[in-house]
Amino acid sequence: MKVLLVDDDVHLAGAVRRGLTAEGFTVQVAADGPEGLWRGREGGYDLILLDIMVPGMNGYRVCAELRRSGVRTPILMLTAKDGDLDEAEALDTGADDYLRKPFSFPVLVARVRALLRRAAQGDPPPLVVGDLRLDLRGGRALRAEQPVPLTAREFALLTYLVRRAGRVVSKHEILDGVWDDAFEGDPNVVEVYVARLRRKLDGAGGPRLIETVRGMGYRLEGP
Repeated sequence: MKVLLVDDDVHLAGAVRRGLTAEGFTVQVAADGPEGLWRGREGGYDLILLDIMVPGMNGYRVCAELRRSGVRTPILMLTAKDGDLDEAEALDTGADDYLRKPFSFPVLVARVRALLRRAAQGDPPPLVVGDLRLDLRGGRALRAEQPVPLTAREFALLTYLVRRAGRVVSKHEILDGVWDDAFEGDPNVVEVYVARLRRKLDGAGGPRLIETVRGMGYRLEGP
């Protein structure tokens, strides 16, 4: 599960990211409202943790803009403000839940898991490009109706590319979108995973789906 945390409190963001990572989540952090809005629109997250008092654009506006853009990702608002009107405004702008600071980490994890369970009750539609079909709920890929066995990271990479079908995405964008902010390994890991995906997808039949655009990155296109 991939979580976006929008919070400019460096110490709190670091603690939450470490804690959620230990619980098995992949966490990316945005330090201001505009970055949070951009990532929320582009990142394909399972959940967004959104602080209200972030610079550049407050959490209310970020939440409202995400909903206006058609982003249905569950949003849990975080705030140090204590008042019923603040909670009402958060929910009115499209947030799914509201948690006041300071909070205990077990409560945060419980709220996160509850929102994810609630979201899972409505199955997301499959992603389809040509003869490739991704079942997001089941984490399965099929090409020409034949199952393609993928690891969790391979599936995440393929989902990222399918959501941007027809666009060129750089290695840096892929690292930023599929791996987390704490990744400090060799960026050539992207090439390794793309090669694995190609072998598995092309082995299932049909023309090559993932194209290398020299000097720029990769592009996935349907047949």
